Order: sequence, then C-alpha cells, then structure tokens
Amino acid sequence: MEWIVVVVYCTALFAIFLFSLSQLHLTWIYTRPKSTDTSNFDSDYEPIVTVQLPVFNEKYVAERLIDSITKLDYPKHKLEIQVLDDSTDETVEIIARKVAQYQAEGFDILQIRRTDRKGFKAGALAHGTEICRGEFMAIFDSDFLPGSDFIKRTVGYFGNEKIGMVQTRWGHVNKDYSMLTEMQAFGLDAHFTVEQGGRNRSGSFMNFNGTAGIWRKSCVLDAGGWSADTLTEDLDLSYRAQLKGWKFQFDETVESPAELPVIMSAIKSQQYRWNKGAAETAKKNLFNVFRSDMSFMIKLHAAMHLLNSSVFVLLLTASVLSIPMLYIKDANAGLEWLFNLGSF
Repeated sequence: MEWIVVVVYCTALFAIFLFSLSQLHLTWIYTRPKSTDTSNFDSDYEPIVTVQLPVFNEKYVAERLIDSITKLDYPKHKLEIQVLDDSTDETVEIIARKVAQYQAEGFDILQIRRTDRKGFKAGALAHGTEICRGEFMAIFDSDFLPGSDFIKRTVGYFGNEKIGMVQTRWGHVNKDYSMLTEMQAFGLDAHFTVEQGGRNRSGSFMNFNGTAGIWRKSCVLDAGGWSADTLTEDLDLSYRAQLKGWKFQFDETVESPAELPVIMSAIKSQQYRWNKGAAETAKKNLFNVFRSDMSFMIKLHAAMHLLNSSVFVLLLTASVLSIPMLYIKDANAGLEWLFNLGSF
C-alpha cells in the first residue's frame, strides 16, 4: 500500500511538472520577438460576411448587442446579421422590435427562430450556417460589444485561402467590479496572450473561444460542421478543422469587450462547462491528434491543452497524499533519496 501511495503521488507531481513545462514553453515562445510581416493581411478584401448572434433569454442585453453589431464599419450590402433566437421569454418580442427597426433602415437582419432547441448553441449555429449567404461568419455571444472596426481588422486574413478561423482577444467591461471579476480578467488575459499567442506562433493547435471570432464557412463545413456532442462545441470544431489542415490566426491587437460573470454560481457554471467540455473534446479528438502526422511537440501541446482540467485532479491527489507521504518518509529510511531529489 505504501508503494502505491508513493507511485500515485510521484505520478501526479510528474504530470503537473510536464504541464508546467508546456506552459513555460508557450511563455518562452510568446516573449520571443515577433515578426512585423503583415503580408498575410489583405486590407482590400471585402467578402460577404454573416454576423451570427446566438441568443437565449437575454432580455437585458439583446438590444445592446444588436445595436453594437449595426455599428460595424462594413459595406451594408455585404453584411448579413442573423439573430439566432432560441429564447422562451420576453426576449423574443424585444428582438423582434429591434430587428424590425433595423430592417426599416436597410439592414439585412433576420430574427431566426427554431421549432426546438435541439443542439442548443451548436444547433443554432448549425442552422444559421445552412441558410447564411456570407462566405464568412463572425460570431458573438450576447454579452459582447465588438468595436466598429472588428470585421475590417480581421477579414483581411482570409485573403490567405488556408486560414479557416480568426480569433480576437476578449476585453472586460466590468473588470473592476469586484475581486472575482479581477481574478477572472487576470486568468483570461493570460489565456489570450501567453496561451493563444504562444500556440499560434508555434503552429500548435489553438481554439476558437466560442465568440469574438470569425470563421470561413467552407472550413466549418469541411470539418463536419457544428456538433452538440460536447459541451464545448467551439473547441471540438477547432480541433476537427485543424486536423483537416486548416490554419488559425490569433490577433491579440483586436479586442472584443464583454461582461464577466459577477456571482459565484455563474462562474462555477461556466468553469464546469469549460472543463467538462474540454474532457469530452479530448475523448473525442485526442486519439486523432496522436494518429496525425503532426510533430511531437504539437501533439504534446495538444494533449496538455485538452487535458488541462486534469491538473485540478492531480493537484487534489498530490495534496491529499502529501500527508501519508510524510508518514511513509519517517517509516522508510530507504526512501530518503526520493525526498531529497530537489537538493541535487
């Protein structure tokens, strides 16, 4: 039993060490001088773009969201707006009035209702993708407020036919609301700089973050489309698309502000969805990553990326076993070397 405790404890610490090394490697890549070459951005590229707004019972922010989208600085005849409204409350009427207002002003905007919520957000996006007229689809959750120059600063990357998705950095309109929002902002800022930036520069798998990004429609379809069999349909589609050979672009300079959850129950729900969804995506896609012809380093970063929720389990395991490990150390003088590895 003592050896089982020792092996499990050491395995947990070693796995945490590997995860830390992968994060350190991303940090090193991110801090290296980056190229100023902008030849991969075509500022004259102006294709038809569909903006998709998946909404469910967002009566307090629905109008604000639609107002911000109609302020996008992009030719009106090349802009389509889909309000993918699965709401079951008064949000339906609020959106209907707002859509009618902007239709009267000449906007190509539709409130799209489904007979059921099958597939939830993934199902709504899949339905919108089937009927949209745009070659590209920008997606925003209901609490986001993209800048008016969002499309002009991102769509030019698609002049490169290999680019399938462009992700931008999240901003925070309520960062200073409380300590909870400050802590969330700190974690998200690290993700949208070191992690996304490091993965993108190293050519590793990166992910669409569910919002504040823009997809090439043919990339979505080629990867199999939106699927609701994981809680993180964005992460799942990202891996399937990159396994198909599509390239992703992360632009840290473009910020898309949003509201952070302000109560613990909302934060816990969000974190649960992200962690469980990542585990489901790992179960679905990680074996395919290992079977691909990607380099060992890319596969390693993909494993650390998809299995990052396991770190919490590993930390809990190491913490719980640290107490019996102290007794094992005192009772087994022959294991003294194991506890003194850090002194070498």
